Amino acid sequence: MNIVLLVCVILLAGFEAEALSYDYSVSIECLPKPLKPLYNGGIIQNPELNDGLHGWEAFGNAKIQHRESLGNKYVVAHNRDHPFDSVSQKIYLRKGLHYSLSAWIQVSENNVPVKAVIKTNNGYKFGGAIYGESNCWSMLKGGLIADTTGVAELYFESNNTSVEIWIDNVSLQPFTKKEWMSHQQESIEKARKSNVRLQAVDEKGEPLRNTTISMKMNRLAFPFGSAMSKEILQNSAYQNWFASRFTVATFANEMKWYTNEYAQGKDNYYEADAMLNFANTHNIQVRGHNVLWDDPNYQPSWVPQLSPQQLQQAVQRRVNSVVERYKGKLIAWDVVNENLHFSFFENKLGKYYFAKIFNDVHKIDGEATLFLNEYNTIEDQRDTSSAPSKYIQKIREIRRLNNNLPLGIGLESHFPNTPPNLPYMRASLDTLVATGLPVWITEIDVADQPNQAWYFEEVLREAHSHHGVRGIVMWTAWSPQGCYRICLVDNNFKNLPGGDVVDKLIAEWGKGHLAMTTDQNGFLEASLFHGDYEIEVSHPTKKNISLTHNIKVLPKDETEKTQQFIQLSV
Repeated sequence: MNIVLLVCVILLAGFEAEALSYDYSVSIECLPKPLKPLYNGGIIQNPELNDGLHGWEAFGNAKIQHRESLGNKYVVAHNRDHPFDSVSQKIYLRKGLHYSLSAWIQVSENNVPVKAVIKTNNGYKFGGAIYGESNCWSMLKGGLIADTTGVAELYFESNNTSVEIWIDNVSLQPFTKKEWMSHQQESIEKARKSNVRLQAVDEKGEPLRNTTISMKMNRLAFPFGSAMSKEILQNSAYQNWFASRFTVATFANEMKWYTNEYAQGKDNYYEADAMLNFANTHNIQVRGHNVLWDDPNYQPSWVPQLSPQQLQQAVQRRVNSVVERYKGKLIAWDVVNENLHFSFFENKLGKYYFAKIFNDVHKIDGEATLFLNEYNTIEDQRDTSSAPSKYIQKIREIRRLNNNLPLGIGLESHFPNTPPNLPYMRASLDTLVATGLPVWITEIDVADQPNQAWYFEEVLREAHSHHGVRGIVMWTAWSPQGCYRICLVDNNFKNLPGGDVVDKLIAEWGKGHLAMTTDQNGFLEASLFHGDYEIEVSHPTKKNISLTHNIKVLPKDETEKTQQFIQLSV
């Protein structure tokens, strides 16, 4: 008897959450009129200001006024003496609930940061920020997790007290933790998995019931990896541990300027070359990190004393040297690190200097995605220097020189020593994904604190579940002297709590075993993570004989339907 297995990868009806669905939509354009409030305003009273100032009151010493323009009604806070002088609404928070926050903001002067703040019995919580514009409305999207139950006040503040703050279409929607996790699962089913139907039939085309089909994922399609240190070159345990888990790597220090040209004119690529060779041998993709780092504290020791002309020549040599050496060998370049917080190069070489550098890198390595890499954009809502709207402004500056650059958004994601604000993280990702550019989590970790491993798991789950995130790299390079902030293994490569989290998630995200039996019509259906699978087929009438075959489960944008015929002759 011959067993024929028909493998049909199809898109079937997916997971549907029972909870209120999360709204991932966001506008990144400044509009003449604001869009309707998400969730019809949630728990906010009079969210569209159609009922005068009902529910709203002055906060601090501000004066507030109800206005109308182009048929749209809104509230204005003016005569402000302090940053917090604004307009507010009393709300009732419940401890542990996740709140999605949004509002439309306009200011009387251009490009002014405005923050959403929630005053509770425990202090002040920042819900998000936007750089407001004059003559058009910008959407602020953020959120918070309530740490207390009781009455609170939502208000909006700006350090620029000379501006009026205009507010409209505010929304605050609560979700339970269970509902929040159901959103994650729903998104995973849509973005990371496909439903697969398989049928086993004999040589006559008759269905074979009770056929056992075992599936083992050999490689996860979603890029998941870690920073790698040069210690891997001489440590076989490190090599085995890394290669058995990760599909993408970033070199912690070995491709940075201060390593590659520690003395002017003297190049050192020994470790980077060897590490890239190791990665290639094990089919591990590599992100180039980084061409330039804008922090003045992390320049090669000989750079700060250069004149502007000498610096420009040195930078051009650096770009040509590193990018030419590794062109075609990397999936991405972090062209500039932390340009939203620092301006070492632009202060010396001109405000838009990095737009030129992005263009230069692309001319040399036309295939790699080019990233601006930044911290605190999704992990710390208190830092407006790198808020999502500020990040998007910088992307637009770079695009002014060349709109066809293959840009990417790199989010370091170094979470501070406080519980992570998952609603703010998700809202920030929503905003950045709306650019249409690929978004990567490039250096994720969590600061040392109680529950560090649990918080690490939370932020990894949130990142992986967001449909717009294209890959995750953890900043967890191993060193015998210790890791940066969270260690995955000890010096014997035995798991620490962080390593347990990573191994659990890798298994959960598909890299495990699944065995199922066909029904009376020879069919079985399974929801599988995208990746490379090894399938073993066996039937009880033919003991000790089985068929092994490899298949790929691909996302919808890569294949609408895949059919493979596998025949076993026994």
